[in-house]
Amino acid sequence: MRDRYTITERLDHGGMAEVFRGVAESMEGFKKSVAIKRILPNLTKNQKFVSMFLDEARLSLFLQHANIVQVFDISKTPDNAYFLVMEYVDGCNLKALIERQRQKGRRIDVGHSVYLMIECCKALQYAHSLEPPETNEPLGIVHRDISPPNILLSKNGEVKLVDFGLAKANSQIESTDPGVVKGKFSYLSPEAAKGETVDHRADVFAVGIILWELFAGRRLFYGETDYQTVELVRQARVPAIGTYNPEIDPEIEQVVRKALAREPDDRFQNAADMGDALSQFLFSRRMKVTARDIAALVRDTQVEMMRKRSAEPKDSLIDALILDEMQKMTSLVDGNGASESGTSEGSMSLDPSAFIDTSNWAGEMGLASQHPGPPRPRAARQQGRDKLAASPTAPEIESLEQILEPDRTGVHRNRDGKKPSWFVIAVIMVVLAAAAAITVVVAMRH
Repeated sequence: MRDRYTITERLDHGGMAEVFRGVAESMEGFKKSVAIKRILPNLTKNQKFVSMFLDEARLSLFLQHANIVQVFDISKTPDNAYFLVMEYVDGCNLKALIERQRQKGRRIDVGHSVYLMIECCKALQYAHSLEPPETNEPLGIVHRDISPPNILLSKNGEVKLVDFGLAKANSQIESTDPGVVKGKFSYLSPEAAKGETVDHRADVFAVGIILWELFAGRRLFYGETDYQTVELVRQARVPAIGTYNPEIDPEIEQVVRKALAREPDDRFQNAADMGDALSQFLFSRRMKVTARDIAALVRDTQVEMMRKRSAEPKDSLIDALILDEMQKMTSLVDGNGASESGTSEGSMSLDPSAFIDTSNWAGEMGLASQHPGPPRPRAARQQGRDKLAASPTAPEIESLEQILEPDRTGVHRNRDGKKPSWFVIAVIMVVLAAAAAITVVVAMRH
């Protein structure tokens, strides 16, 4: 029997999904905290996206590593709402940690930054080399979206990557869909930005970008428009970190530069090699960094996040409607669900061919999440998108991010521009409540 899920709070929302903290309760009464990711309704209307999402989500069930957020369940409702039930990481993401340190006028210490990327390399090496026992052949997993929001940090100092593979599903959103814009390309590799084949070394390049930004305290590839950003990535010109932070040791800068080599063959050939080089730097400089040090940074960031969250309006009615929707979920893992093609989606074997086609993974391209940076004028953004669309390689860099711009009430709209059904229900309930109150007042006066 499947667990019963209850929402306790809304954690985050973006262009692809919204995330809630919840409680999973089994029939035996056991409870545990989970993170519940609800795929936005407009995306589930895209059958190509749904098919890819299910394939990638099933694959994530096989990833079991201390530095990877574990996925427990994949579920859907009769209304075709899709949910991922994942391990809840009590802490913050790297993006929030960077912003907190910037707020305090600081950078994350060099030793701490290196330690964080060592942990990321552990997760990537595991995923890149994962082999099902039936085939003993690597699945060829490439994350494609290594970026600060996808690096989660627990209050105990653990470092965990999230959303393995979902970037590939996200790239299946067609450019003709209303509301779709070119995504943020700041963490792409040069070969991806050129529309060429990508492999696990694209993730190594992304780790190099993050490490450069942690050391320099600024963005590496960030143009005034998306088009300019793509051009910066393609050129892969990396300024000297010492220009922005003279305290950086030349030895560690050489490690970063090797990770950021324009040609994949000139980079670290796997994440383990990069992790070893980073570990050697800490050892040679006698830098002691542990999870305890990261935990202190995370807890400070959590306090600030809680302060901001307490000031935000509570969408209790919306959450109640989503909770009601969740009560109708059917697991696609335990044998109760049916696939989009009508075939059974029951208990899975470890045969990768049964649930995912890895033949063209290297040719697919994901996208990066939204990241902080200087605001861009709307006209400049649109100009960059127009140029990108006209670029000779535009069809090959069709990596997209679904951005639903909320209206002034903070409510997302459907693809046809109309507010979703739950909003209509909410309005009707408020109107009925107001009418009832007026009736009572009039009756009392008479």
